Amino acid sequence: MRKKTFAAAALLAAATLTLSACGSGDDSNSPVAVVSEETTQQAATLLDQPFEKPDLVLTDTQGEKYDLRKETKGRPTLVYFGYTHCPDVCPLTMNNLAVAKKQLSKAEQDQLRIVFVTTDPDRDTPSELGTWLKGIDPQIVGLTGDFATIQAGARTLGISIEPTQKDKKTGKTVSMHGTQVIAFSPKTDGGYVLYGEDATVDDYTKDLPKIVKGENP
Repeated sequence: MRKKTFAAAALLAAATLTLSACGSGDDSNSPVAVVSEETTQQAATLLDQPFEKPDLVLTDTQGEKYDLRKETKGRPTLVYFGYTHCPDVCPLTMNNLAVAKKQLSKAEQDQLRIVFVTTDPDRDTPSELGTWLKGIDPQIVGLTGDFATIQAGARTLGISIEPTQKDKKTGKTVSMHGTQVIAFSPKTDGGYVLYGEDATVDDYTKDLPKIVKGENP
């Protein structure tokens, strides 16, 4: 894994600076995971001060309440905030994770939780999320709910998201959001590894076996 170590506080401070607009066609925005020029080529960041898992109770693709902390307690967990109408970063990230996950043993796959939290809850209903994720990996947990609740939960991880808006160039409705994937340890339930949007299938394939065990990649 290509990694660099940073304090979670530094990443939280950087989160307010930059956002990535999925599908906006504007490459001037960089993911909030980038905290300095020195880290732009790093696929992952190993945090020396882990993030606390967000206290989020949302709705899953079956229309049932899903308590993130309760349901993922003691399990290796990857959390990503995005939306189903995104034509680029979001589906690429989820597909990368799904492909890498398939390289794990059956037992490891059953233990791992990949959680996709929508940043566009008005359009991403439980049914919409379920249909979209079924085409990627039906085991991925899709969550939707109140935007303010989702936004507050993301903020605790240094991930900034904004309400959807129409892109002036394309006329499409887009969601501005950070593109990090946060990995939580099954040993401590703390978020200790952060991946930027440049993380590849190979990066995840190499790291997931260790993340499943709560080890540093």
